[in-house]
Amino acid sequence: MISFIKGEIAEKFDGKIIVENNGIGYEIFVSNNTLVSIGTEGETCKIFTYMQVREDAITLYGFSSLEEKNLFNLLTSISGIGSKVAIAILSGLKISEIIVAIASEDTASLSRIKGLGKKTAERIVLELKDKVSPAKVFGNEIDFVCTNSEAIDEAYQVLLSLGLTKNESMQLARANSAGKDTAEQIVAQVLKNMGR
Repeated sequence: MISFIKGEIAEKFDGKIIVENNGIGYEIFVSNNTLVSIGTEGETCKIFTYMQVREDAITLYGFSSLEEKNLFNLLTSISGIGSKVAIAILSGLKISEIIVAIASEDTASLSRIKGLGKKTAERIVLELKDKVSPAKVFGNEIDFVCTNSEAIDEAYQVLLSLGLTKNESMQLARANSAGKDTAEQIVAQVLKNMGR
């Protein structure tokens, strides 16, 4: 298996890129998120890959981060979701948004992804909600400040028990955490800001 390819971006197309390594051009299918973040033609990139081998074709799928590759693998583990559908899902929302939607059982957000119906969105939530942790996303994604993911997860559970929705609980826990705050400090800050 090819774990990753490091080389020059020879060409970029809608949904795929060509990466040249030692005179060989690898055609790699990617999500819109990877297409945007991977760089421009002529630049060197490192792209994590998944190689799909079938009787009639060998196809490479590429990801700008291991988080995206791991989510792709989780999605394709679901019956009825192939590689192309998984790439379409990864193109529809940011990785963090997909994971939060799954963890908070927000099928409406998932259903808004082009080509993804309500039943498929429900199946994704059902099969993956216990396999993804929104707190981990907020610790790993470059869009978010790196914080203590365990404390955020604990604060999230406390806020849920206080009657807040899953989305509100995660957003507030993340927004009110800083550096090495404990779960108690995060919850206290949330309550203070809410005037409780």
